[in-house]
Amino acid sequence: MVVEIDIITNLCPECGGSTTASVERGETVCRQCGLVVLERGLDINHSGIRAYSKSEKDKKERTGSPMSILMPDIGLSTVIDRSKIKNPDLRRAAKWNTHLSWEKRNMLMAITELKRIGGNLNFPDRVKKSAVRLYKEVFKRQLLRGRSINGMIAACAYYACKDEKVPITLQEILEEASINDNIVKKCYKILVRELNLKISHINPVTLIPRYCADLNLGIEVEKEAMRVLHNFMNKTSISGKDPKGLCAGSIYLISKLRNVKVSQKDISKIIGVTEVTLRSRYKELLSSVQFSF
Repeated sequence: MVVEIDIITNLCPECGGSTTASVERGETVCRQCGLVVLERGLDINHSGIRAYSKSEKDKKERTGSPMSILMPDIGLSTVIDRSKIKNPDLRRAAKWNTHLSWEKRNMLMAITELKRIGGNLNFPDRVKKSAVRLYKEVFKRQLLRGRSINGMIAACAYYACKDEKVPITLQEILEEASINDNIVKKCYKILVRELNLKISHINPVTLIPRYCADLNLGIEVEKEAMRVLHNFMNKTSISGKDPKGLCAGSIYLISKLRNVKVSQKDISKIIGVTEVTLRSRYKELLSSVQFSF
């Protein structure tokens, strides 16, 4: 393999000698004293260049995965191959290099749990990245002492879902989290209070398309249920009401009006509310909204 070396006019801050830049290693090193002046440099030579043939595509390819905040080390760690090291001191140093610090081990546990929850609930990448940024801020402020890693990352994931307007409820996250529900709720309160976050609420209207798809209901039922619930929210305060209950009531109401055969039991089971809550929300919607079909 040919290593491309570029000579840069910058001088070493220690000895004043000239420096060389290794594109392959991403480092700028002093030629005189060996000081690493710059590390983890980015190769942007191929950025924005389009490939129209196989040869151009091969020329544009790079080695290694891209950097990502969803990795504990952002994808910049180095693994030393110990199989070809004969010096025992160097082998011992390479072995210690494989040990993770507490910060990296903490991030590894948190990101692994986030990926597990996100994989089961189909989180978009923007939600995962937002949750990791929140968790890093929590770790930076030392709010994890005496608290659960899994509970805090679940709380960060829930806040990220609300902040990114992703229709996933707290109950769904609690069902997937590998920790007690009360611990997640306590971590969420601490997260919002200590970071001075603005609490945003999930719009129940955004949950209806997913529930209608799970119930195999048509697009007309979905549109009418969204319209009915939207009008109800404009006229009546929904403070203290479960968003899932409002969705269940509106879907059941439109299903009855359009003679769609779906039972209260099926709706309650899919959405995750009791039949008592469904009937209560159904009566409120029926008495408060004017319908015109």
